[in-house]
Amino acid sequence: MPAPISVIIPTLNAGDRLGPVLAALGAALTEGLITEVLFADGGSDDDTLLIAEEVGARVVPAPPGRGGQMAVAAREARGAWLLFLHGDSVLQDGWTRAVAGHLRDTERAGYFRLGFDDTSLAARWIAGWANLRARVFGLPYGDQGLLVSRRLYDSVGGFDEIPLMEDVAMARKLRGRLRMLPARVITSAERYRREGWWRRSFRNAGILLRYRLGVSPEKLAQRYQAPENCRR
Repeated sequence: MPAPISVIIPTLNAGDRLGPVLAALGAALTEGLITEVLFADGGSDDDTLLIAEEVGARVVPAPPGRGGQMAVAAREARGAWLLFLHGDSVLQDGWTRAVAGHLRDTERAGYFRLGFDDTSLAARWIAGWANLRARVFGLPYGDQGLLVSRRLYDSVGGFDEIPLMEDVAMARKLRGRLRMLPARVITSAERYRREGWWRRSFRNAGILLRYRLGVSPEKLAQRYQAPENCRR
């Protein structure tokens, strides 16, 4: 039986961050869970494409913007399951057991418990809020990963090809069919450290509120300079 999972990583000049992300996938390759890794690439001009060649990942070119990049790559993926993973989010020990246990649940999608590569109180508080939001409101963000069967992904129409808020739009499509997997993913806190933890957290909440009030992702992207200044 072929390995079931296609891993899809949206990339745009992500070469300096991909090492730990790819290393964490090694166990799943050994255990026969992953059939392929796809870089949904938005036009990288660093060493991202060289890394893809070195590790045997397939590059799927797409216009920049995570929603469109992931949607295009998903159409090319061969696996019965799709694992969408940001290029700066590293799966932690035990994730393969959690994923293997979920593969029988084709009616629900899974996501991971969020942590940051930072030990500060602000980092722990914001990660805790993100996990609570995901559990209570069914609203995990993209840096928590998304494991979804091809059948379920196709039935809800896949990722919207929008420049911002693609993860929120997908969570709304999957409302009631999401569960937190018993494993963690650690994501980069670079933007929080650069902009300030509380400033960026309130900014993110403001973007979400504007989106829920009907502001289009295109207008939000213009306002917040996506994808470089994209929301977490």
